[in-house]
Amino acid sequence: MEYNYIKSLHLIFVITWFAGLFYIVRLFVYQIEAFHKPSPEKEILGTQFKIMAKRLWYIITWPSMILATGFAIWLLVLRPFYLGDAWMQVKLGFVVLLIIYHIKCHLIFLQLQNDEVKHSSNFMRIFNEGATLILFAVVFLVILKNAVNWIYGVVGIVLFSVLLMLGYKMYKRIRERNP
Repeated sequence: MEYNYIKSLHLIFVITWFAGLFYIVRLFVYQIEAFHKPSPEKEILGTQFKIMAKRLWYIITWPSMILATGFAIWLLVLRPFYLGDAWMQVKLGFVVLLIIYHIKCHLIFLQLQNDEVKHSSNFMRIFNEGATLILFAVVFLVILKNAVNWIYGVVGIVLFSVLLMLGYKMYKRIRERNP
């Protein structure tokens, strides 16, 4: 019974963590675009986006990551035999990638809070898909577990990545036609 409560809490915080990651990168796009606007629009929008990003990052995203990770460790303490399963090892590899992605977002967050723009808004739109790919991989690993044919899984993620890139390029063309 305890396991299911901990698993539920883990899932809730994984969802809020991903929500925070998805939204923070969208805020990065808006901050970067605001940075290139003329005054006073630049300052007004920049200040507002910094406040929004700071609240999202420190009130939702970081606590969600910490709680999701804490509950995950608790789950593994309750069921350590999962560590021997190939699907769990691959999932944990994706979790490490997600934590690296989170830390990279933190570095970008700090840069933008200091008005340092090192990336384009187009780069951020593509960067935003990193969390999406990790989410798809983890969900399929957890749901399908040992039923996953690794070759099909890898091909599927690659094809999904290609579709995301094509969708991004189509969106970019539409945006350029309709400023």
